[in-house]
Amino acid sequence: MKIQKITDTSFRTYGRVIEGYDFSGLLKEMEHTARPMDKVIYVPSDESLESGNAALYLQNVIYGQLPVQVGYCNGNNRKLNALEYHRSSEVDIAADDLILLLGRQQDIEADFTYDTNLVEAFYVPAGTAVELYATTLHYAPCSADTANGFRCVVVLPRDTNLDLLTAPETEGEGKLLTARNKWLIAHEDAAIEGAFNGLKGRNIDLDQE
Repeated sequence: MKIQKITDTSFRTYGRVIEGYDFSGLLKEMEHTARPMDKVIYVPSDESLESGNAALYLQNVIYGQLPVQVGYCNGNNRKLNALEYHRSSEVDIAADDLILLLGRQQDIEADFTYDTNLVEAFYVPAGTAVELYATTLHYAPCSADTANGFRCVVVLPRDTNLDLLTAPETEGEGKLLTARNKWLIAHEDAAIEGAFNGLKGRNIDLDQE
């Protein structure tokens, strides 16, 4: 699989690089977060990341004063496993070099399946912030360096990815809803409990590409 740069024209389909703000203070706080080498962890909201000026900038400038949560996704991963989308943009800020596997919501079939051959890979250098548009399919980042794993700040509208308040619909798009503002299509190889296994084709593994 070709790993493209986020400065390539092809990335414009999926998002944009956020420039003009120094996120070094936020990334300094990320040094205190856990980075397991045998799995991936996700924390939707972290008080230490939300207490600084960066969180206010993200809320007021990037999200137009919409309340946000600032958390992180850390660990070690080289597989696709699933793809998700939100009704909103997601901001990812790479504390370490990482790779994003991305697709387009527009390519989901009428039966809510998706062909993994359409997925594209993008390298995100440490210190870089990107906005992934609401129509961009994504999941946990992949490690660019498997010896050290990755750490990534994840910013979303507040309460995204928290437990659902009521049971979702079992038909149509509702069967993809696994958390608040989170629609997910999994690969059967990932064995994600309760998820809709709609990814067709190979479960992309960067170690085998």
